[in-house]
Amino acid sequence: MSRIGRMPIAIPAGVTVDVTPDNVVTVKGPKGQLTRTMHKDIKIAIEDNNVVVTRPSDVKEHRALHGLTRALLNNMVKGVTEGYQKTLELVGVGYRAALQGKKLVMNLGYSHPVEVEPVEGITFETPAPNRIIVRGIDKEVVGAVAADIRTWRKPEPYKGKGIKYDNEVIRRKEGKTGKK
Repeated sequence: MSRIGRMPIAIPAGVTVDVTPDNVVTVKGPKGQLTRTMHKDIKIAIEDNNVVVTRPSDVKEHRALHGLTRALLNNMVKGVTEGYQKTLELVGVGYRAALQGKKLVMNLGYSHPVEVEPVEGITFETPAPNRIIVRGIDKEVVGAVAADIRTWRKPEPYKGKGIKYDNEVIRRKEGKTGKK
């Protein structure tokens, strides 16, 4: 049995989980509401204030979906209670970010400022000119928006300039050596 899939998900106070017969799961909490359609073969039940995920057989596909479904449900419950965030750092001379209303405006060495509109359910924060915090309740969307921002200037290995995650380590390369 899946080690992840068999673990029950505790439903915290203030969170409601609704499962329809066609496996559409809706999780409502203090930060908002998330809805997702799960695979029809996986059974999702609510027992004793816990969400329990079971699979019908030991077929390879069902084994894979078992842990996946449980992880997705856990991320939904955690998202509506605590939320998710990704922190990005801008490394480079003149690289900076600022908010204009809800829009994120970055100077990244291009001839024009780069403007990023927030997706629904996403908020930006800039506690410092070289730091961006992306917040939201959907883990998948937060990660996707942070990755989109990072693609504007990926960190390069020689000077380390670019947009990097706060916990990311850039492997540095040695530059050219002159002739002797």
